Amino acid sequence: MTDIRVLVVEDEPLLAEAHSAYTERVPGFVVVGVAHTARAAMAALRANDGGDVDLVLLDFRLPDLHGLDVCRALRAAGSSVDVLAVTSARDLAVVRTAVSLGVTHYLLKPFTFAAFRDKLERYADYRRQALADGEVAAQHDVDRMFATLRGTAGHSLPKGLDAQTLNRVRAALTDGTGAQAGLSATEVSGLTGISRVTARRYLEYLVTVDRAARSPRYGTPGRPEVEYRPR
Repeated sequence: MTDIRVLVVEDEPLLAEAHSAYTERVPGFVVVGVAHTARAAMAALRANDGGDVDLVLLDFRLPDLHGLDVCRALRAAGSSVDVLAVTSARDLAVVRTAVSLGVTHYLLKPFTFAAFRDKLERYADYRRQALADGEVAAQHDVDRMFATLRGTAGHSLPKGLDAQTLNRVRAALTDGTGAQAGLSATEVSGLTGISRVTARRYLEYLVTVDRAARSPRYGTPGRPEVEYRPR
């Protein structure tokens, strides 16, 4: 799957720069443009019919037009580009309207990089499933897609696993060396402070839900060690 192309729409230059930097830190995402106004965003999306953009990180409080109006204009024009709202707007009416306009995620400012990364990773998981060929096999496949997108999958973790530790393992796997060269259960144990056996359980769970890939690591004495990489 090619990198997900992102347009950052934020009127504050420093925040736009920060959101762009955050995006580039998440494997599989690339920033292809930055817009500081609604009109500039619409112009960027109209160019080539928006084919160069997969996801819009959209601030709602723009100087020339509200972000919801941008969403309305996109849908009226037949655009199916996905939108992740990055905003300080806390009005429930705004949230409801955003959902009705197909906004995939709603991220409140201020936020941490971990929260931002989680939204993008969930979106990438959903997109990978949604763009697969063929049809869904059963209802649970549809449920899994919606759970991935809406962030409810963590409620169905297997017995003995908890979301906080899972997030620590995922963070170790996706940051730095893990994303580039892969990590063994022993290495994840050292990075997270959990036991090697526990680390392996979480890593194997990530493999089963298609969040990580397992492969043998050669070049060490004895049997090849198993290493894990993020998907």
